[in-house]
Amino acid sequence: MKKQDANRNHNWPDADLYMHCISAIRLAHRDTQHFQGYGYDLERLKGFKGKVDKFRDLPDDDELVGDQMIATEKKNKSRDKLKNAIRSLMTRVAMKFSNRTGRYRKFGTSKLGDMTDSQLIFCGRRVVRVARQQIDWLSEAGVNENTLSRIVEANQEFERLTNLQIDRVSERDIAVERRVDDGNGIYEELVILCNIGKDIWAEKDREKYDQYCLYESNNEYKKELASRKEK
Repeated sequence: MKKQDANRNHNWPDADLYMHCISAIRLAHRDTQHFQGYGYDLERLKGFKGKVDKFRDLPDDDELVGDQMIATEKKNKSRDKLKNAIRSLMTRVAMKFSNRTGRYRKFGTSKLGDMTDSQLIFCGRRVVRVARQQIDWLSEAGVNENTLSRIVEANQEFERLTNLQIDRVSERDIAVERRVDDGNGIYEELVILCNIGKDIWAEKDREKYDQYCLYESNNEYKKELASRKEK
């Protein structure tokens, strides 16, 4: 996925970031009187909690990937249905015209199995158009409006599902970017809150000071332990 790690300002999974924020908010409520002296009042803390809750309720990537997979499965089934309808027509066309003739070539189905989605959609439109131009000859092979309607309907459904799949991919990209941006926002506020908390207890209570410490890796934690031993 293109934007999963782009511009992320922390190393935590979203669930861990959420839990760190909730834990810090609880600590700030406990120490609310001290926070007032830093201009960090209950209203700001409430606003932070609201942003954290909103972040928690964003759909995660598993949900969005699932939606994308479902859309792809439906599109692929529709693709097979369209190709089968086109092949059925071309079987009848081959009965009337040799596959080496210009009339057969006009249908442009020689690489049907290798076509991209957009190429297949255009092919669906083309075979119907070309068949209608030659309907007087092809009717002898059983080609009629019902035969062509089957392709038209399958092509319309395939195009709809192709666009739906593209929408699902775009929705996932947008949602990922939003999670990154919102996560960065609450992380910045978390750092501010924890810095205040550490400053409050730095020279008063080591245990409470430690509760406000954020460690995004074991390496950071080891460095902190080493610095304490030196003191």
